[in-house]
Amino acid sequence: MKKFFLTLVIIVFLFPFGVVAYFLTQFEYDTKKLIDYKPRLSTQIFDRNGKKIANLFEKEHRYYATFDEIPARLIEALLAIEDTVFFEHPGINVDAITRAIIKDIKAGKLVEGASTITQQLVKNTLLTREKKFSRKIKELIYALKIERELTKEEILERYLNEIYLGHGYYGVKTAADGYFHKKLKDLSIKEMAILVGLPKAPSFYAPTKNYELSLGRANRVIKRMFTLGWISEKTYKNALAEKPIVYDDTLTQNRAPFIVDELLRQIPKDILKDLKTGGYKIDTTIDISLQRSGKKALIVAYNEAIKRANKAYEKGEDANDTNMSQLNGALVSIDSKTGEILALVGGIDYKESSYNRATMGKRQPGSAFKPFLYQIALDLGYSPATKLVDIAKTYSYKKDGEKMMWQPKNYEKDYKGLITLRQALVHSRNLATINLVTDIGLNTMIKELSKYGIKDLPHNLSLSLGSISLSPLKLAEYYSSFANNGMQSELYMIKEISKGDTLVFVREPKQKYITSVSQNFLLTSILHDVVEHGTGRRVRVKGIDIAGKTGTTNKSVDAWFAGYSPTITTIVWFGNDDNTPMRKKETGGRVAGPAFKSYYSDLIHLYPEVQRRFKVPENIIKITVDTKVEYATDISKPPLETSERDEKEELLF
Repeated sequence: MKKFFLTLVIIVFLFPFGVVAYFLTQFEYDTKKLIDYKPRLSTQIFDRNGKKIANLFEKEHRYYATFDEIPARLIEALLAIEDTVFFEHPGINVDAITRAIIKDIKAGKLVEGASTITQQLVKNTLLTREKKFSRKIKELIYALKIERELTKEEILERYLNEIYLGHGYYGVKTAADGYFHKKLKDLSIKEMAILVGLPKAPSFYAPTKNYELSLGRANRVIKRMFTLGWISEKTYKNALAEKPIVYDDTLTQNRAPFIVDELLRQIPKDILKDLKTGGYKIDTTIDISLQRSGKKALIVAYNEAIKRANKAYEKGEDANDTNMSQLNGALVSIDSKTGEILALVGGIDYKESSYNRATMGKRQPGSAFKPFLYQIALDLGYSPATKLVDIAKTYSYKKDGEKMMWQPKNYEKDYKGLITLRQALVHSRNLATINLVTDIGLNTMIKELSKYGIKDLPHNLSLSLGSISLSPLKLAEYYSSFANNGMQSELYMIKEISKGDTLVFVREPKQKYITSVSQNFLLTSILHDVVEHGTGRRVRVKGIDIAGKTGTTNKSVDAWFAGYSPTITTIVWFGNDDNTPMRKKETGGRVAGPAFKSYYSDLIHLYPEVQRRFKVPENIIKITVDTKVEYATDISKPPLETSERDEKEELLF
């Protein structure tokens, strides 16, 4: 009997080693996936001030934390609850395994795993989750191999980046940002305890689902740390009492969907292929605070327009002209000097429609296009005091072999005879503008407009009234020269893209010369008058100079305000998505103006240090015309004699 029992003991003792030997000889154990660890990593998008705009990921949302980023306290908390002797064992804990085997034999099934952190890492990355003895043996073998191929620090780094921590978060860096909006180094002991307590049952203990249960699990972690003597009694009591704020965010944290959509269209192709798994960091030009202001501004103007329509309907006015269901808007704001896009709002409500009207919608700018014509006139020698003819003419042309007549009108349906160039633009006189283009010559005007890069210009006088199609984004680019002393800036949204410590893309500002500082100032002075005394009066903001131009197309199909302060250019558009007319009274000043004003009111509140006043160049000549101060230059000289034009030409309507 003694020999029998001795033999039995030897067999029992050797059996596990025999099983391990069998599995070692019968199966391949490739640890490359863990040795050359390359998990799926989320790409993060940031605004110009380092504020998160959104996450981009595929299947697993994960930020990577190097071992140096991980606080020592967090590692202590992990070891306290999961694997106290981690730094002493070779990958498996024999004592724990023995206790687990006894419990498993008694239960007749696997009830206790006794897994070390190394084994847990192996199970999560190299094996399935099936509960079979064969899988457990493989886990032990893998753990022993991994411990020989990686340092303890490397194992911990991989574990803390690989583990699932509930709510769609993979890795402690991701969970710290998602649950607490904190970096790892800023976590409290209680917050660390919540995180390391999650792997046991991440969905059950997720603080966004079961906050109290999560705190209870964290308290057990903290108690274990205290029992081991790793924290003081004071720290222990303070940690138990803490109740951290937990955020229940979406995984994408997308604060600006119009921005993200446009950014995806601009990403270089070589980066786009692994954009959602490569762990890129994208630094944009966007200011998320101004983006919110732009969105708010559109909603303010939209609500006012709807309110006006409802009142008109109640009064029986415009009864057949109050369908506002298609009304929408867009806003683009840029740094005029650099071309950096600060805000880009493509519609009133992204959830209702993701169509980006700011970049993809091409509409007629109407009179908002006139400043380009007037800048060219100034550059050709006209001055703000030059007299223009504000009278009606009838133009004949042929269309499909048939003779047609065109009789343009002023918005006010009147005419002034002779007026100054300044007055013509300030009050948006269509007839004076058409006559100006006629005087300069259509071909000359089109040739001069080419320096802005404007394409698809109509080769007829309708050009005078802005009958071209432009997106708000493109119009903002063309307008940038007005606010940037005659230098046009190419617009862009992506500043830099990096992957780890490697910079893979960088964008530098690009500019081109349009006109001189002094010639540009003449136009700015006129457009400033548009806001102070003309069609743009509704956009005035106390404390900051604004210049700009309203634009309202035929039958109020499109309504614009395109303008700028000394450093910021902003374009606002409103119209119906189906290109039907808005209410007749919804002009650029009335519907787009309030959005522009709201945005700039926020701008100077957010950034009180922004440049507020337009500067007069040194070589500007000041003259007096009809008791008023006027500006001139060596090119745009003041008129010396009165025009002999006939002021009594017949006005045709």
